[in-house]
Amino acid sequence: MRNLRHIILAALAVLGGLRAVALEKPNVTYKVFQFPADQIPRIDGKTDDWAMVPDSYAIGIDQLTDDEGGHTKPDLKDLDVKVKVGWVKGLNRLYFLYEAYDNYWDFSRTDLHNDIFEVVVDGDASGGPLIDHGHRDVWSPEAVGPEMSANDPRLTVSQLHWATHGVHAQNYHIFTPPGDKDWCMAWSSATWIKEFPWANSKCVYDFKPGQPGKLILEFWITPFDYAGPEGPQRAVESVLTENKIIGMSWAVIDYDDANSNKRSFWNLSPKHTMFGNATELCAFKLMPLEPQFVPAIQALWSFKVIDPDARVVAFKDLSQGKVTAWKWDFGDGESSTEQNPVHTYKQARNNSVVVLDVEGPAGKSRRSKVWDIQLR
Repeated sequence: MRNLRHIILAALAVLGGLRAVALEKPNVTYKVFQFPADQIPRIDGKTDDWAMVPDSYAIGIDQLTDDEGGHTKPDLKDLDVKVKVGWVKGLNRLYFLYEAYDNYWDFSRTDLHNDIFEVVVDGDASGGPLIDHGHRDVWSPEAVGPEMSANDPRLTVSQLHWATHGVHAQNYHIFTPPGDKDWCMAWSSATWIKEFPWANSKCVYDFKPGQPGKLILEFWITPFDYAGPEGPQRAVESVLTENKIIGMSWAVIDYDDANSNKRSFWNLSPKHTMFGNATELCAFKLMPLEPQFVPAIQALWSFKVIDPDARVVAFKDLSQGKVTAWKWDFGDGESSTEQNPVHTYKQARNNSVVVLDVEGPAGKSRRSKVWDIQLR
């Protein structure tokens, strides 16, 4: 009988692994605002840096559901929350502005009993359980013993924790406000993810425990495709690029009594268990720059030496705005009108000046790189 149960549990685990990854709210894709590189938000707890973010990016408490208290609509006299999320092209960071009014702020205790903004992020939208509980699937002490995994009796619960807990997706219990605690609890075996230079935060408020008031929280975090307990030396950051879909959700946990465990749990995902299963997160899209921040025309480009021995270089046009014509000067007397040319240098070069001229309805633009291309 015990062997049969193990076979059934193993089959369930295999079938679970074959399920297609799908995020919640299939008809809703939330937007992550792209900040221009010269207007990155300062982490100072002020909202002026976020004035450029359109209201269409804001997610209010009206889009959350209370899946513990049973309330269908929030009472804005009790709790009102607005969240904006941003990113910067070239940086693997997610920026947050959290503004909240609460009629009773709970933060007098030193433990987890605190008003909390809980953020879960899956940077590559790979889905699946992100805490050790989810990997046990079926808990059966009679079958495998109280300290063993139901999926495989050779694995201990402790081993599952250190191998899986927050490794491929991360959960941040952010204390609002932290009081005497760290700014958040990283619910992960890799607790270092909440430390600078992988995260930063600033909380501004003027109320005391138990009082009403408004709180402003500004922070950024780094999503990871792999974040292990051994530290950042083997970590793999999630690469953030335009139009990429990431998995993300959050919950607002609201206490109204420091001596009671009664709480409201307002959740962006329709699944309460999103805190431990990245498949139950929502889809967020890393948006391109809003039109008002895109230059009418600006020449930009990059290059890659694809064969150093043969001195073959691939050039890539990254120009912004509408471009209708390209002119490359490779610095060796040769040129090209292709958008993304591949050029072979006949001789070694270490002091070439390569110039790209672009032209479009808005005019002309030029970008040169001085001595960037080194060829032996």
